[in-house]
Amino acid sequence: MFEIIKVANYEEMSDKAFEVMKEVVANNPKCVLGLATGSSPIGMYQRMIKDHKENGTSYAEVTTFNLDEYCGLPKSHPESYYSFMHRNLFSGLDIKEENVHIPEDGEDKEAKCKEYDAAMEEYSVDIQVLGIGSNGHIGFNEPGTPFDIKTHIVTLKESTRKDNARFFNDNIDEVPTHAITMGIDTIMHAKKILVVASGANKADAVAAMINGPKDVECPASVLQDHPNVVVVVDEAAASKL
Repeated sequence: MFEIIKVANYEEMSDKAFEVMKEVVANNPKCVLGLATGSSPIGMYQRMIKDHKENGTSYAEVTTFNLDEYCGLPKSHPESYYSFMHRNLFSGLDIKEENVHIPEDGEDKEAKCKEYDAAMEEYSVDIQVLGIGSNGHIGFNEPGTPFDIKTHIVTLKESTRKDNARFFNDNIDEVPTHAITMGIDTIMHAKKILVVASGANKADAVAAMINGPKDVECPASVLQDHPNVVVVVDEAAASKL
């Protein structure tokens, strides 16, 4: 079931998303957060850091699981999601490094997928943050991904690599071709899901997620089956609802 919150712009989207996140953390200091990368949640992360520094909201007992990571990039690469999360969130909070979980690439990729699923089975995610790709992907679950899949390796669509080229000096050749991602089945086990979307390029995907048929060609449409989904969208992203 969707609760749709329409706001004017990215800043208001970030404000509202932070309010949803803050409520979860305030109600349960030992909560488990599912986190996303990309430009959509950065504003929310900035507000989480500001709130921590100004109001003392603690993340010392919080556990986090990230959606995905590129294959083929070392952790030290500035565009690895490990680096992204530490730069944009973790370095500004009092979270313990041992409580941070990000999928890892490795020689035995299948084993790494199973390791991540096994780690997640020990926890129940209280809120899962999702962006949405222009093609409807959530995490790196591209169109055509089965809804019952767990953590897996994905070949990234050219449209996704093109969207992400802005982080790699606008050079698509530098964007990795594969990623490890939390599966749709795992995402759907979160108690609450928070989708943030901004910009006209997300309008078709947002409309398909909410109003379109539930179809693997729009992976986000699976969220129609989840009992607790908050969607925060700016005017441009909501323009086709």
